[in-house]
Amino acid sequence: MTVIEFDTSQTEDHAQEEARLRRELAAVYRLVAHFTMTDLIFNHISVRLPGPGHRFLLNPFGLLYEEITASNLVIVGLDGALITDGPWRVNQAGFVIHSAIHESREDALCVLHTHTKAGCAVAAQEGGLLPLNQMSLEFYNRVAYHDYEGIAVNLAEKKRLVADLGDKPVMILRNHGLLTVGRTPGQAFLRMFYLERACQIQVDAMAGGAPLVLPPPQVCEHAARQFAGENGDDDYADTGSPNLAWQAMLRLVERIAPDYKE
Repeated sequence: MTVIEFDTSQTEDHAQEEARLRRELAAVYRLVAHFTMTDLIFNHISVRLPGPGHRFLLNPFGLLYEEITASNLVIVGLDGALITDGPWRVNQAGFVIHSAIHESREDALCVLHTHTKAGCAVAAQEGGLLPLNQMSLEFYNRVAYHDYEGIAVNLAEKKRLVADLGDKPVMILRNHGLLTVGRTPGQAFLRMFYLERACQIQVDAMAGGAPLVLPPPQVCEHAARQFAGENGDDDYADTGSPNLAWQAMLRLVERIAPDYKE
């Protein structure tokens, strides 16, 4: 597989940070594939690079997520146009959503978007994500919604996307799919893992046909605050030691796809 060279024109610190982000982002692509959240060669997971300007790591258009490695990720600008030299091209239309959020949210270092079966099913339901189970309560009153406007190629939609997302950590794109943001690739992945699992549980619970039981609103909000932790930023995932859940995921990807970091 052809390798894209790292950008050596930047400072040593930025080069080291880019190398680290490449490994982490490649790990997320492999984990999304492992947990069957892919849509063939479509969708994106993007990461903003350090340094001046808006530069992002993105998957080359045409590769499956299971083929992504640290070195074949490409660099694109805010318009989705390819910056690095190489044989690959990018799906500029697919980057519209990502570029809008990266540009407007400093905390959105990583943006992850999926078209999963369960996610699309909940995105088609009028009530959106319901507080049906402990996993969904992480997102209670913390889910943004954006109405479907067709395939996201219209640049005018960017403002509406950003306005609808606000400061929320996750968004359900109605009739479309799921989206999460994170300060790190690991945080964006963990948010998506649990958002996807919450959608799966909702679809299964509704398919059972029995009346649904929802906790009282005050209990839902209490649980959401417990998940957020002291600093309001998903501390539950790091209980006992920094990044425990993400470190476990890195060990998993080392076992199932050790070539991700090449």
